[in-house]
Amino acid sequence: MYRDCYAAWMASQSPSATAAVVDGRAPRMRHAISTTEDSVAARVGMVGAGQLARMSLAPATALGIDLHLLAEADSDSAAQIARRVTIGDHRRPDDLLAFAKGVDVVTFDHELVAPEHLEALAAEGHVLRPAPASKRFAQDKRHQRERLGALGLPLPAFATVAAATEVEHFAEANGWPVVVKAARGGYDGRGVWVMDSSAEVAARWPECTAAGALLVEAFVTIERELAVLVARRPGGQAAVYLITETVQADGICHELLVPARVTPGRAAEATELGLRIAEIVDVAGVMAVELFETTDGLVINELACRPHNSGHWTIEGAATSQFANHLRAVLDWPLGSTALMADAAVTVNVLGPPDGVDPRDRLPAALALDGVSVHLYGKAARPGRKLGHVTVLGDDLADALSRARHAAALLTGEATS
Repeated sequence: MYRDCYAAWMASQSPSATAAVVDGRAPRMRHAISTTEDSVAARVGMVGAGQLARMSLAPATALGIDLHLLAEADSDSAAQIARRVTIGDHRRPDDLLAFAKGVDVVTFDHELVAPEHLEALAAEGHVLRPAPASKRFAQDKRHQRERLGALGLPLPAFATVAAATEVEHFAEANGWPVVVKAARGGYDGRGVWVMDSSAEVAARWPECTAAGALLVEAFVTIERELAVLVARRPGGQAAVYLITETVQADGICHELLVPARVTPGRAAEATELGLRIAEIVDVAGVMAVELFETTDGLVINELACRPHNSGHWTIEGAATSQFANHLRAVLDWPLGSTALMADAAVTVNVLGPPDGVDPRDRLPAALALDGVSVHLYGKAARPGRKLGHVTVLGDDLADALSRARHAAALLTGEATS
């Protein structure tokens, strides 16, 4: 009921679609709006229109930025509410080139644009932030491991593999279990296989090889998982957020705890490592460095050269959100303060419940809780899908976590009051 009324109102407010069909495909420009050179501070093009782009819209508006999205469909999370949307395919060079011509700088809400397409855009003179060379660290795990390992940074033992027997030989030297990873394209647990034996490698190898080039890594026994968020301008100015503790299950992030439950020394070590990697990568924009804390110290897990799920708490919890600082950074504008706005901040992701009911239908119950901020992504509900998140600030981490979990449970139907 609430959703139907809201959708009808939004439809009445939307600018009219005015584009023609190109090459028998969907209209290239969904919305037409009138802007002049003096009406916006800058034009930023974001390739991708998922929830990261959706959460970038509010800070873009506040800063007077014309944020133009390249979406695959009108139903994409950010495309539902953005005013400037081009429907196109990031896998098509012509679509990328046409999109880039209309903006001052191109950035991204995912890692999926082919490196050769990024290089082609840069060769045409378009400004990409992060640059293709920086983006490669997040897109190509083999490149990332080789470059960072050569500099002596803490990594699990790893090797490139092309045959099941090579995985077995690696396990003989490093022990079982091992972790096989797709060198490109994996995320949220996809493209990652934990193998316990030669028999399991043999059984699952066809599934692995379907993902393309592969790495094998030593299994790391983890005490906790951490994330360092760094915003960095092209000239080198960097701002780092408090270390985030991420609680994962089945390869999906469920909870974010800030400040992380680590010693001051460990927090300083993680901060220094994040800043060093940002400089090595020469990133422009926000970068997330995912880390494992082990009994022997920190180990680098993954990198992401874009706003990141581990930074959603910054919308309410930091003086300047990761999304605002990403936009500032890619435009080479001064970065904002990353100070924590309370003693503690907790974010709990809202995953599609088993009954398939849309959390939007349970929204009023969660909103009735004091101090809870709810973000829903406009995605069709299905079990296990990330549909939104809730954030709670407070004086005590345990209390904030309890309240955030309760709000999320109300949205998924696991709690009724």
